[in-house]
Amino acid sequence: MRISLAQITASRDPNENLDLVRSSVRDAVDAGARLCVLPEATMRRFGGSIADVAEPLDGPWATAVREIADNAGITVAAGMFTPAVGGDERVRNTLLITGGGVEASYDKIHLFDAFGFAESDTVAPGTEPVVVDIDGVGVGFATCYDIRFPGLFQTLADRGALLTVVAASWGRGPGKVDQWTLLARARALDSTTFLAACGQADPAESGIEISGSAPVGVGNSMVVSPTGHVLDQLGAAPGLLTLDIDPNEIDAVRQNLPVLANRKF
Repeated sequence: MRISLAQITASRDPNENLDLVRSSVRDAVDAGARLCVLPEATMRRFGGSIADVAEPLDGPWATAVREIADNAGITVAAGMFTPAVGGDERVRNTLLITGGGVEASYDKIHLFDAFGFAESDTVAPGTEPVVVDIDGVGVGFATCYDIRFPGLFQTLADRGALLTVVAASWGRGPGKVDQWTLLARARALDSTTFLAACGQADPAESGIEISGSAPVGVGNSMVVSPTGHVLDQLGAAPGLLTLDIDPNEIDAVRQNLPVLANRKF
């Protein structure tokens, strides 16, 4: 299975960001990928209100992404914001997963109430882990802060994930890139799945200076093997990472390293 991670710097304009989706998917198709992953907050980068851009999964932004994916003939995952339900005035931090015969979405379960940022002030948490079949491969989905919680990744593996996708807009700060890399490798080992972690690029690499505590990205998107080895990794700047993974390797790894079978809790 060939996958592409599109490490972008999203703007504050959802329409501009559709152009980024379009060009990223085109590049992924040219590279022969069957799955193109874009980061959390592809719809609009963090910093300021996100409630004014939230729209349902049948709204114009998601419909445009769906059309891009359908025209390309591959599956696309991209972060957006959708309205919460039940009278909650907050939004959901949603991954739209569409194209290539797939239509699904994942609402971020673990909200980033850490390092001086309170995502739960404006975002309502999701509740349901999501695994979808893409070209016969079970693919689980997670978003950013989810990567700190191994139970989710083991649950995704229990539900059939052989590849786990993490879309992120990782917060900057001392040691944060090291933590991002460490956590990606650890979650691959916890779940014995391939792990594809796609983050927003560092805006500074594109000459964009952003103040405040909003998590706007550090780049360093990567693909990790089920034994915890980083197979390939980008730097901080925008770029496309394309890699082949072989899900057939998972059975042998799980026979040698049966952490899912051996766990007690």
